Amino acid sequence: MDNDSEHTIGEAATDSKSGMGDARPPNVLQVLPALVTGGVERGTVDIAEAIVRAGGRALVASEGGPMVGELNRAGAEHIELPLASKNPLIIYKNIERLVELIRRESVDIIHARSRAPAWSAWYAAKRTDRSLITTFHGTYSHTSGPKRWYNSVMTKGERVIAISDFIGGHVHQIYGVPAARIRVVHRGIDVHRFDAANITPERVIQLADEWRLPDGQPVVMLPGRLTRWKGQIVFIEAVKLLNRTGVQFLMVGSDQGRRDYRRELEERIEAVGMSGTIHVIDHCDDMPAAYTLSDVVVSASTEPEAFGRVVAEAQSLGRPVIATDHGGARETVIEGETGWLTKPGDAASLAAAIAVALDQSEAERSAFADRCVSYIRENFSKDQMCGRTLDIYEEVLGERGRTQ
Repeated sequence: MDNDSEHTIGEAATDSKSGMGDARPPNVLQVLPALVTGGVERGTVDIAEAIVRAGGRALVASEGGPMVGELNRAGAEHIELPLASKNPLIIYKNIERLVELIRRESVDIIHARSRAPAWSAWYAAKRTDRSLITTFHGTYSHTSGPKRWYNSVMTKGERVIAISDFIGGHVHQIYGVPAARIRVVHRGIDVHRFDAANITPERVIQLADEWRLPDGQPVVMLPGRLTRWKGQIVFIEAVKLLNRTGVQFLMVGSDQGRRDYRRELEERIEAVGMSGTIHVIDHCDDMPAAYTLSDVVVSASTEPEAFGRVVAEAQSLGRPVIATDHGGARETVIEGETGWLTKPGDAASLAAAIAVALDQSEAERSAFADRCVSYIRENFSKDQMCGRTLDIYEEVLGERGRTQ
């Protein structure tokens, strides 16, 4: 799909339950816990907008949040339901709430994006004989039978969307989902927002001033919320091993209430004598500018990223990236051409890669930037994600049309 607005879905959709036999655009209901900032939420809004542009009706049920306004501006409709709760009684009550909503709004497809609401959605889909699609956004914890059972609801869709080949393999291997039901749809990057041509120098200067960065020094940034598996401690140890002066190292992300971990990071920085070199910075509202002021962007996650949005966003802006050699990074980074992959949890490997990245010549950096931008635009754009998702909707609607 080159343009969402040119895509149409479900021209033969009918509402057999209401007796409506005329062809009409489909009504798609996405369900998720809440509309706060995050990859799941971003994808939900993007798909809702694509549904509307394609001539369908987009409904989203959640507990609400700051992205509801953006959803409404896209022409979608939000229905507030207590879908974030993991309380079994509330999950059970949500079944009836969704059944009522599905029937009232003549919903054709239910798209579940998280486990707790997916349980309610699955039973509601069965009771109303509607199509259910699920998106597997992560590996989730699956170390015990009860956890795998709880996660298994995400495998019950007529189609199971995986956000990377890595997740597709995980769903097949751990849960036994047949490959014929799995569809890999990589998370999409807004290549217009993350386009160097659209980032003004004023935005970058304002951010550098706000963060009190000295002029003329290279910047190495590790973005991501402050949580242990994102690898901030490995990053600190790598900077210590690198032992390079005249470089600023930033860890940018909210602690989301993990104040003890934030203090641990600050104490570790002080202990290695790098308080003037490594900086812990809170949530940033202008990540395109943050990537732009960086010379190298790092993802040091010690556990596999399901996709790794940071890596793709940085490359979309022409920034060389360093990521750990597992998970979705193996799909978003071309080793030696758009970035480098390092051994997970290995500070020495990370330090060596940072040194290589910082020592690139201007010509090498320019060639890297061109390859990065081309690779992301060709493989991981928002338009591609939306187009492939709408194709899956149409695929399921077509099957229903043949069987009804």
